[in-house]
Amino acid sequence: MDSFPWWAQVAALVALLLFSAFFSIAETAMMALSRLRLRHLVRQGSRAARLTQALLDRTDRLLSVILLGNNLVNNVLATLVTALAIHYFGQSEWVLAVAAGSLTFAILVFAEITPKVIGATYPERIALPASFVLAALLKVATPLVWFVNLFVRAVLTALRVPRHEAHAEQLTPQELRTIVLEAGSFIPPKHRSILLNLFDLEELTVDDVMTPRARIEALDISRPPEDIVHQLVTCYHNKLPVCEGDIARIVGTLHVRKLLPLLGQQSLTAEQIRDKMVPPYFIPAGTPLLQQLQMFQDNRQRVGLVVDEYGDVQGLVTLEDIIEEIVGEFTTQAPGGSATRLQWSADGQVVVDGSVSLRELNRQLRLRFPTDGPRTLNGLLLERLQEIPDAACCLRFADCIVEIVQPDEQTVRRARLIRAAPANESLRGKD
Repeated sequence: MDSFPWWAQVAALVALLLFSAFFSIAETAMMALSRLRLRHLVRQGSRAARLTQALLDRTDRLLSVILLGNNLVNNVLATLVTALAIHYFGQSEWVLAVAAGSLTFAILVFAEITPKVIGATYPERIALPASFVLAALLKVATPLVWFVNLFVRAVLTALRVPRHEAHAEQLTPQELRTIVLEAGSFIPPKHRSILLNLFDLEELTVDDVMTPRARIEALDISRPPEDIVHQLVTCYHNKLPVCEGDIARIVGTLHVRKLLPLLGQQSLTAEQIRDKMVPPYFIPAGTPLLQQLQMFQDNRQRVGLVVDEYGDVQGLVTLEDIIEEIVGEFTTQAPGGSATRLQWSADGQVVVDGSVSLRELNRQLRLRFPTDGPRTLNGLLLERLQEIPDAACCLRFADCIVEIVQPDEQTVRRARLIRAAPANESLRGKD
């Protein structure tokens, strides 16, 4: 030891601590690096990202070279500290104990905890440059890494631990939804809303967005010609289902524009309408929306009639209905029709139709009506009451009071929603 000046000995200790810190910070940064972000950098052509991904594809070799280097440096550091302590202070138990304690403290603070915290905080900034050093060390230490891994594989096999090769990280729809929600300002609000609607689309069926049978505007060719002409002139829709006597007897779909040249004639016959209409397009009830969107595209259709297992018409679905579930409502209202946008009044009330869907109420009014049962407010009220009400009455739900203001013999036509305070706030108000 006398042949080396004291500053060289201190420099050697500091250098060994730095080497140990490098292996610690590189290990944590490599493991904390986002694989999705790494693949994005690889697609952009980053050489460091490609090298980092190659190292992470063989995690066993990467960890082997890191741990071999770290343990080798720490062992050399411990040997050097022990030798210096004996040389300067003599060989006694308290000298060795103080030297071991001081070395342990220095390694924990400067070569373990601090570097690993930094590596976990800035994984990308550290892992990409460190990959060049680790790749070079791996080439030099390949025989030793291979030899060590022979024993590692033997131990894993004895413990029946399966070996998993590196593969692309797979994300579930729920995880993707969480990523979108936590993207913050990186994704504009409108784009985030569209992405979230796409995730919700997997859980929706045509029954959730269809126009109910009672609200379908159909052209009845059994009616007098003047009534048919008046309906064609005043109708708001481009395509109408054509029935014969009753909505249950659908005979086709008519594009209103095709009949415009014939509307100036004195009479319009049912045969002329039949010549212009196309066969109806039926959709089984319960068809997922994503599947139906694909079916519309494959069959080049825009309007379909939803039928149940008995072939009875339950409702009507258009391509626009599905698109609005993704991008939000964009169509205009029929002349003279009321706006579909629901808003609370100043006193926290709103009057709605009984046929309005629960999903629409939850979306526009920020309510929490259950959607795993009935799909409309009328269906929910009848399920809760177990009968058709013959007079006005009120029901309490989680965060809303529903007052039936216009009952009918068969349904609830109108209801008033009253925003209710949470139960805990009500209790605090009584204190």
